[in-house]
Formats: sequence, structure tokens, C-alpha cells
Amino acid sequence: QIREAWDAFRGPEPVPGLPSAPARPVEYREEADRPQPRRDRDAGGGMATVVGRLRPDPVIGGWKFVAMAHNTVRGAAGCSILNAELLAENGYV
Repeated sequence: QIREAWDAFRGPEPVPGLPSAPARPVEYREEADRPQPRRDRDAGGGMATVVGRLRPDPVIGGWKFVAMAHNTVRGAAGCSILNAELLAENGYV
């Protein structure tokens, strides 16, 4: 169910249709050694979050995983551009 939710997630409207929004904001990697910054930082043009290593956590009785995103692109610069596109789409600018 966790994987299905990640695969189905596209973000709230109208974000998925904006120019800098990634087609898949969350990308899951099956490989045991992923995500890795050097290999996965540019997923979705740097705007996607890459997750992997999903496994049961016996200590808390839930699940754990590794998530990675490009801090500059997804964080500061890219998100500012995405926010500006969203403001323009909603008629604020």
C-alpha cells in the first residue's frame, strides 16, 4: 500500500501541470543501494524526491525507508520558481 500511494501521488491541482513540476514528484527505486545523491539527485529535473529501501521496522512495528531530494533545486531555487508559477496560475501575479 505504501508503494501504491507513492506511485499514485501527483500533487494537488494545479501543481502537476506547472512547467517546473516533475511528472512524478515521488520516485521509488527498487535497488538495495538507492537512493544515492550522486545517482539520483537529478530525478525529475532535480524536483523529485527519490525514496528507496522500504522495509519493516521491528522496533516500532512500522516501516522505514530512505528519502532524498536535491536541496538546492527542490529546496530553495526550484521551489521558489514553482511557487511563482503557482501564483501566476492562480492569478496573483
